[in-house]
Amino acid sequence: LQHLSVKLGIVAERDLAQACKDHFSPTTNFILWVFCEIAIAACDLAEVIGSAIALNLLFGIPLTWGIVITTIDVLIILLLQAKGFRWIESIVGGLIFIILGCFVYELVISKPALNEIFGGLIPKKEIISNPAMLYIAIGILGATVMPHNLYLHSSIVQTRDYDRTQKGKKEAIKFATLDSSVSLILAFFINAAILIL
Repeated sequence: LQHLSVKLGIVAERDLAQACKDHFSPTTNFILWVFCEIAIAACDLAEVIGSAIALNLLFGIPLTWGIVITTIDVLIILLLQAKGFRWIESIVGGLIFIILGCFVYELVISKPALNEIFGGLIPKKEIISNPAMLYIAIGILGATVMPHNLYLHSSIVQTRDYDRTQKGKKEAIKFATLDSSVSLILAFFINAAILIL
């Protein structure tokens, strides 16, 4: 899905929202917009509350003040958008690599059983019959595959500097797909590390 949104953004030079507006009725577009707003709100709520809980656990800051601090952080990052989208990408990328480094360190010192980790990568039929397992699987899928991200991704790739020729577009698709694949692999590793630890 990420690859298809990359191709849409680069080849058609339209993001997913623009393509939906071109091809669907106003009613369908309204329904899609409502679902995306719900997905964005749910994602942001989890991130804000998660950040507030992290500040509480690390520094003893009350949850209310943690939410205020997190909100201010988000506004500062949005203000950096005026300096260009690359600034935000650099900050977010740096934070992701810090998180990745922390999880690698924690995995090394905890020494988990590798045979159980690799065995856990193979889906089991109990996942359908056991509601607890199914709930966790759906949560992991929802944390990794966010539909509103497809709208964002098809728009972001258009900010890249590439030749608007057929050869330039092919090269842009190749590098954007590589970028997206690496990001999803890192997300997979971080989600797996959360479960392992």
